[in-house]
Amino acid sequence: MTDSGIDGREVLARGGPIFGTGQRMSRGAWDFVGPLCMAALCTIGVLFIYSAQHFNGGSFWLKQLVWLAVGGSVYVAVSLIDYHVWFRHAHLIYAFSIALLLALWTPLGIEREGSLRWLNTPFMSLQPSEPAKIAALIMVATVLSRERLGTVRESLVALVQVGILVAFPIVLIFLQPDLGSALVFCPMIFSLLFLSRLSQRFFIVVLAAFLCVVAVIGTDIYKYHEFLTKNGSDAHLVVGSYQKTSWVPLRDYQRNRILGMISPESVDPRGIGVSWNARQSVSAVATGGPFGKGWTKGEQAQLGYLPRSVAHNDFIFAVMAEEMGFAGTSLVIGIFLVLIINNLRLASLARDRFGLLLISGVSMLLMMHVFVNAGMTIGLMPITGVPLPFVSYGGSFILSCCILQGLVQSVYRHRRSFA
Repeated sequence: MTDSGIDGREVLARGGPIFGTGQRMSRGAWDFVGPLCMAALCTIGVLFIYSAQHFNGGSFWLKQLVWLAVGGSVYVAVSLIDYHVWFRHAHLIYAFSIALLLALWTPLGIEREGSLRWLNTPFMSLQPSEPAKIAALIMVATVLSRERLGTVRESLVALVQVGILVAFPIVLIFLQPDLGSALVFCPMIFSLLFLSRLSQRFFIVVLAAFLCVVAVIGTDIYKYHEFLTKNGSDAHLVVGSYQKTSWVPLRDYQRNRILGMISPESVDPRGIGVSWNARQSVSAVATGGPFGKGWTKGEQAQLGYLPRSVAHNDFIFAVMAEEMGFAGTSLVIGIFLVLIINNLRLASLARDRFGLLLISGVSMLLMMHVFVNAGMTIGLMPITGVPLPFVSYGGSFILSCCILQGLVQSVYRHRRSFA
């Protein structure tokens, strides 16, 4: 219920506010901090995608410019649309995203390097996990905006709905397999539940469940380490064998990546296997020093030690660290901080719960991508293939980031102010 006694769900469903009675539309105002941060990050991204492929004459930077042009147009279009449209059609958006994920197991699906993550469309190779993140955010924000969360029973009903809605995309993405994309759903959904002011008992239970999951995975990784020790230290000789006997739903190559971060000598003692990318990435960051070696003068990517297949996307942060040094990467992280803090400022200006949840979910998604990408570059996180927003190469990912920030701008432009 709102302060005036009006059911907030009914008012919000009509596209109106839930925090007041009288209203007048505040349109036309744009937030320019977000677009300026996006432009800065995209420019840096193009420069270092070019640098990562400088020696072999790659043209991915030109393709990135095309995707940025398309993404910019999409950003403006989404910004101009009243975000309540997505509230009213959330179920259709969600159903479409699930259909795209299921289409991977049709002739449209493309398998690359053992993963089924892309759809072959007439215009591009689409990665369905990207629209699935957006659809899940919109759907969960819609459910939490509509449902009452006052009593324990009402909260449980909402939690069951959210759990079912999130389980479908997570499971389908995990089966591709794409562990990194599946994991970023959890912090985003948790942040929305936190903002919905559920009972503290729920978060205690979630924390306990999380610790149990970590303990189970940790035990499984320890047993896998023993398995490798018993059957030979070279992981490639036994990869795929342990997963047939373990009930924990991880692939052996995923276990190798985790061990490659925790104990690389146990899974790749010669440093030429699963830990190669991580070792070369850490080396690039370490040799960059305070101010770097200069643009296009980095050695790890230029000479191919940091593989050219990943230098321009998942490991773009390592390229920047080697060529711009600590000062340059601090600048990039600073731009991300300004973008995320500005998003949270705009969330505080939202005049309904749906807008607040949308911007908060976008902020958490971006923050997790930055944290995981930078973390795996410097050896603090396992290699999961999570790209850096607006900087890493990739058409689907660029469009996804532009849509997410377009939603933020839309909430700000179509906010309600009250007399």
